[in-house]
Amino acid sequence: MADALKIGIAGLGTVGASLVRILQERHEMLATTCGRPIELVAVAARDRSKDRGVDLAKAAWFEDAVALASEADIDVFVELMGGAGDPAYSSVKAALKRGIHVVTANKALLAKHGIELAAIAEEQGALLNYEAAVAGGIPVIKALRESLTGNTVSRVYGIMNGTCNYILTKMEREGLTFEACLKEAQRLGYAEADPAFDIEGNDTAHKLSILTSLAFGTAIAADDIYLEGITNISIEDIQAAADLGYRIKLLGVAQRTESGIEQRVHPTMVPYDSVIAQVDGVTNAVAVESDILGELLMVGPGAGGNATASAVLGDIADIAKSRPGAQHVPAFGRPTTALLPYKQARMQSHEGGYFIRLKVVDRTGVFANIAGHMAQNDISLESIMQHSKHYADPAEPKTIILVTHATHEASVRKAIVSIKGEGYLVGEPQVIRIERPKDW
Repeated sequence: MADALKIGIAGLGTVGASLVRILQERHEMLATTCGRPIELVAVAARDRSKDRGVDLAKAAWFEDAVALASEADIDVFVELMGGAGDPAYSSVKAALKRGIHVVTANKALLAKHGIELAAIAEEQGALLNYEAAVAGGIPVIKALRESLTGNTVSRVYGIMNGTCNYILTKMEREGLTFEACLKEAQRLGYAEADPAFDIEGNDTAHKLSILTSLAFGTAIAADDIYLEGITNISIEDIQAAADLGYRIKLLGVAQRTESGIEQRVHPTMVPYDSVIAQVDGVTNAVAVESDILGELLMVGPGAGGNATASAVLGDIADIAKSRPGAQHVPAFGRPTTALLPYKQARMQSHEGGYFIRLKVVDRTGVFANIAGHMAQNDISLESIMQHSKHYADPAEPKTIILVTHATHEASVRKAIVSIKGEGYLVGEPQVIRIERPKDW
């Protein structure tokens, strides 16, 4: 049997502790399946006295992750600290410059510095593996980077944030407000004390930018994503969607168009009977559409200690099985010098149409006025209706629901601005994209 693969882990939170436990409990199994033992020889974390439920007595302890990456006698540096900046960035860079393989679960780091770090890995003959950075335990990185070689990908999309999916699922099932569901998600540990990164769509955007690079062979462009979170989704929207036969999901979508690559993250109405509509709770789902394979849909746990640790361990096992001197698969599927500049697509007509919710003062002519503004902006309406609800007070503002045919978002936004100027709107309008059954 070959010599042990020596690893150092920086970050001993939920995922790091789960990884250590699995390495220790399945030491013999891993040695057999990988052809060599995997040994934890060094760790770095802030609090040395904390009980993490695992035995760290045999591991060298570093107070500084950069020191571990720069000095420890290791073959693989495992970064589980998170964050786009230091110490994650400097420690990963230090390890790669030594020719040390790196495994990370850090999507923010890759979205900001991924191409730079991949280039260093190529120069030094090291691997940069990051399966756990997107969709937790779902092996979507390996699928795009290796399994779909030869395919031309046209679209990649999915539910990539368990926190948002849990909140939207709970709102629908229990009829609770967004605020109540967020509070429960925080109590259960699905959402952070400061949940903005998740609920405003940034987490999904980082993951989508990585998938876009892998799918289309372009440089990462995390700043060129249309971004909208779920903070404005109300129980009224959830109920109206159900009445129309839809569920609301936060989707990340990247697709190839004639004018470039389109990337967007936003709440989306998907048909109730579609597969992706059935993905509930903290579960993630990622779909890839390609010319040879067709559509590949992967569903599984998107977060949590065991799910993420499993993906990290898979990356470590791949390194353990690799032959010395063998050519490595580039981090983004092709050499960084071969990645194309990202070209943002022109705004195009959205084939699925839009759901628009307006709260208006109840007075004669409002329906006709709204329809007129839509027509002036070349928006064809599939339906316009007053949302079914018992109004105790006749003077209470009424809710009007519009569903459009295919149209441009710019046209919808322009129509909304003109409607606002009429003076009968109460509060802010809600606009949500609809994806039709033919697309799913």
